[in-house]
Amino acid sequence: MPEPLRIAIAGLGTVGAGVVRMLATNGPLIAARAGRRVEIAAISARSRSRDRGVDISPYAWEDDPVALARRADVDLVVEVMGGENGPAKATVQAALAGGKHVVTANKALLARHGQVLAEAAEAAGVALRFEAAVAGGIPVVKALTEGLAGNAITRVMGVLNGTCNYILTRMEATDSPFSEVLADAQRLGYAEADPSFDVGGADAAQKLALLAAAAFGSRVDFDGIVLEGIERMSLADIEHAADMGYRIKLLGVARQLPSGIEARMQPCLVPTTSTIGQLEGVSNMVVLEGDFSGQIVMSGPGAGAGPTASAILGDVIDVARGLVMPVFGRPAAELAAPRRASDENEAAYYLRFLLADAPGTLAGVAAALGRSGISINRMRQVEHAGAEAPVLIVTHRTGRAALDGALAEIAALDVCRAEPVAIRIEDV
Repeated sequence: MPEPLRIAIAGLGTVGAGVVRMLATNGPLIAARAGRRVEIAAISARSRSRDRGVDISPYAWEDDPVALARRADVDLVVEVMGGENGPAKATVQAALAGGKHVVTANKALLARHGQVLAEAAEAAGVALRFEAAVAGGIPVVKALTEGLAGNAITRVMGVLNGTCNYILTRMEATDSPFSEVLADAQRLGYAEADPSFDVGGADAAQKLALLAAAAFGSRVDFDGIVLEGIERMSLADIEHAADMGYRIKLLGVARQLPSGIEARMQPCLVPTTSTIGQLEGVSNMVVLEGDFSGQIVMSGPGAGAGPTASAILGDVIDVARGLVMPVFGRPAAELAAPRRASDENEAAYYLRFLLADAPGTLAGVAAALGRSGISINRMRQVEHAGAEAPVLIVTHRTGRAALDGALAEIAALDVCRAEPVAIRIEDV
């Protein structure tokens, strides 16, 4: 058997400890599939004495992860520290400069510095792989860059944050408001003490930026993603959507349009009967559409020690087999500069208004929509008590600019009692 692949692990949190545990458990199986042994040569973390539930005593220790990356007895660095700058960036740069392969779970790092790091890896002739950075144990990056490499990808779509999916499905199932379900998610460990990165959509948007780069052959453009979180999702909208045959999901969608790439991470309505509409709990789901493959749907756990370690070791095994390929599926120098779509993919919208219950009110709303060229598919008034009535409208397909103009006109009407709500309905 060839010489073993010697790896270093920078970061021993949940994921790093999971990698150690998986190698200890499945070492012979991994060696058989890789064609060589995979051995841990050294490790680094902030605390050497912390109990991680795994034995780290056999491995050399480095207090400094950059020094770890420069060790002569290391062939590949697994970076699972996190963070877009600081020690994580310095460690990856040191590894690549030293001609060492890198496997990372760090979506933030690649969302900000993916192009520069891809160029460095390719210049050094080493692998930089990131399956674990997107959708946990779901092998979506491999699907895009290998399995579907013969296809022109037309759309990438998915639920990419398990915390948000848990919150939205629990709000519906328990008839509980956002704040109450978020607190429950924090008690269960599904949400951080500061949940803003998850519920604000940034976590999922970083993943979408990486998928869009691999799908469309463009440089990573995190800042080009239209971003909206779930903080404003009300129980009323979840209930009304359900009554109309929809569920609300924090949905990432990236597609290639004639003028460039359209990429959005925002709450959307999807049909309850659709595959995405039926996704429950903390699971993730990714939908890839190719011109010859058609629609490919993959789902599974999007985070956690086991699924993420599985993705990391899948990448490690590929490197052990000798697979070194461009980071985003094609040479970094050939990735197109970010070109954000100037045209717009039209969609239907769910609208909710709180209106004075008076004659002619609905006619005024319909007229304002009509003046913007927006036609109504369905309209209903929710049963109510008092002088104000919730009114729900589902439009036919329209552009967002036209819709925003109509909503501004309606909000200015004397009969409008609250800011109108508009949620996109996505075809899935």
